[in-house]
Amino acid sequence: MVTRRLFLSGLSAAGLATAAAAQGEPVPILDVDLRGSIDASAHGIRPGAGDRKSKAFAKLLKEAAGKNMPVFLPPGDYTISNVTLPDNTRITGVAGATRILYGGDGHLFAADGLSRVELANLVIDGANRWLDDTVEGLVHLSNVAQVTIENCEIQGSSKTAVSLQRCGGRIERNRLSGAADYALYAVESHDLSVTSNHVFDCGNGGILIHRWQKGRDGTIVSGNRIARMAATRGGTGEYGNGINIFRADDVMVTNNHLSGCAFSAMRANAGSNVQISGNTCLDSGETAIYSEFGFEGAIVNGNLIDGAANGILIVNFNEGGRLATVTGNVVRNLKLEGPYVHDGAGFGFGIAVEADTVVSGNTIENAPKWGLMLGWGPFMRGLVVSGNLVRKSPVGCAVTVVEEAGSALISGNIFEDTPDGAIAGYRWNERTTGDLATEGATYAHLTIERNRTG
Repeated sequence: MVTRRLFLSGLSAAGLATAAAAQGEPVPILDVDLRGSIDASAHGIRPGAGDRKSKAFAKLLKEAAGKNMPVFLPPGDYTISNVTLPDNTRITGVAGATRILYGGDGHLFAADGLSRVELANLVIDGANRWLDDTVEGLVHLSNVAQVTIENCEIQGSSKTAVSLQRCGGRIERNRLSGAADYALYAVESHDLSVTSNHVFDCGNGGILIHRWQKGRDGTIVSGNRIARMAATRGGTGEYGNGINIFRADDVMVTNNHLSGCAFSAMRANAGSNVQISGNTCLDSGETAIYSEFGFEGAIVNGNLIDGAANGILIVNFNEGGRLATVTGNVVRNLKLEGPYVHDGAGFGFGIAVEADTVVSGNTIENAPKWGLMLGWGPFMRGLVVSGNLVRKSPVGCAVTVVEEAGSALISGNIFEDTPDGAIAGYRWNERTTGDLATEGATYAHLTIERNRTG
């Protein structure tokens, strides 16, 4: 029960703090009872003292979880190793001041088959120390129904910062950095939200939403800031992506800010019903936004791309990639060079699509090869390309004229400053026609009308 005296003393303390702040004096530290929490220091878990506290800490977590109570860690450095988290684990600290340091020789935090794990207001530092083969990350959670990691700083993992397998919940308002592999690797998730995190300086990628077998996932990745993703493992796009979707259906990727990714800002591989909307993608090393291989259904809308080898690719009809809309995007300042030698169409084009796709209302500027690329060899079907603006590209639109290619409608677009032609036919990389926008199309699979050139 809150007595009148306690209530008045609380008001008095708050008044003193407000008055001190108004006069520019240091605000007094108030002795606040954290109701409902177990103070770890009262149970002998205090900063310092090396790694000797790991067993005592694990015991305290088990006791607190049994009472359904959180454990509070006061500010300081706690060196801990090999802690297996019990069900209903709740650990909280003082943001930026409570530091959990990995002591090495195994793993830091791991859990499997739980209903709930919550970590909040902690700095978790792996110090780039070795992690054993039983875990994929500094925080490694499997089969946890509700994971909450919020307002934490997780850094310096020799593998991945946070590894989730068959988990749900939310990863929110964290700083994930300096991981040798990925900031977050989530596989076989269910109803997971990854929002408002700052992810930077990781070795092979930022946020990965994967499945071992293709199926419904439903993860939401929104409002994250992702910067400087390297690709230390090399490859041609498996690594070095800001956000990577693999075999995961029904995923939303919205309103993220991505910069300096070695390969793609956003790469969806075999992910059906994916929405990629409202993202800012700057300085990508390869294709800024990909939807590729074995997918059906993609919405790519309202994204801004500035600086990449290619802008937006909706491709691999030969592998079942089909059915999309690409609308209202701005794509600019592309380049001919990529991070590897390309044996196909190469680099330097703005938007490429292949099958059952509408491309409308996009603006493309400074694409050094082609502004638009429609089809590849015989792989084209059911394209509607209308109301786009292409500026400052050698060829405004390259369209396949290989036998067995399907239909394309190219109508009502504006092509400006395209010195080698507004619309040209290609057999793979070889140009075989003049400017179809002015000369007219003699190919039965193409309808080209009402385009303006200048």
